Amino acid sequence: MATDYARALVRRHPLQRRPSPSRGASALLHVLGLASFAYNFTYLFTNPNPMYGVPIPRVAQRRAGICIMSLIQVQYSNTSYGWHLQYLTIIGLSLAAVTFFIGLLADLTMSRWLFAAKNALSVASAPMECLISMLYWGLRAIDPKLVLPGWTPPMALHTDLGFHAVPAIALVTDLLFFSPPYTIAFVPALGLSGFIAFGYWLWIERCYQYNKFYPYPIFTLLSTTERIG
Repeated sequence: MATDYARALVRRHPLQRRPSPSRGASALLHVLGLASFAYNFTYLFTNPNPMYGVPIPRVAQRRAGICIMSLIQVQYSNTSYGWHLQYLTIIGLSLAAVTFFIGLLADLTMSRWLFAAKNALSVASAPMECLISMLYWGLRAIDPKLVLPGWTPPMALHTDLGFHAVPAIALVTDLLFFSPPYTIAFVPALGLSGFIAFGYWLWIERCYQYNKFYPYPIFTLLSTTERIG
């Protein structure tokens, strides 16, 4: 009987939803997801993202004491306060990467504790990534300048999908096929979403104190109350 139970564990961990071959398929999903996330983080370092252009007066000549020339100083996410974590997209991507890393460790070790930790993280990461994807593509369909200044170079389509679609698809796939049903009720889930939204508002306001600009152009069009929402 012990041998039969051990074989059952190899086919499916008790905290996974889908029967055989869930363990191998789960590990493959986590490896592919982590590879995509790693590419995205590498992109952040190899392609510094210009966030804001500030006109800086520069005296080239003076006629009657009037400055007649100016430059544009561009500030990049890599060097600004908060780094790329000013973006909700990158916060969600980081949480997705942690979720999948723990999930892969659980696949390899068959640790019940690691599976429970991955499932708990997915309660926050999966809905967040779905919300990020819906907000990004919805605003982009209305006006791309709401999420990216018009003077910044556009991302290639595969990179754009890697940041704003793949994480949501990967997390939802993991949730539906390789995780147990959510144990969190509607009210606590709503409270968790509100906590994340309020925490992000506090964070971007702190970044604004240092950088004097918001990460998304749409935030400059919204009031404080609207940014919290």
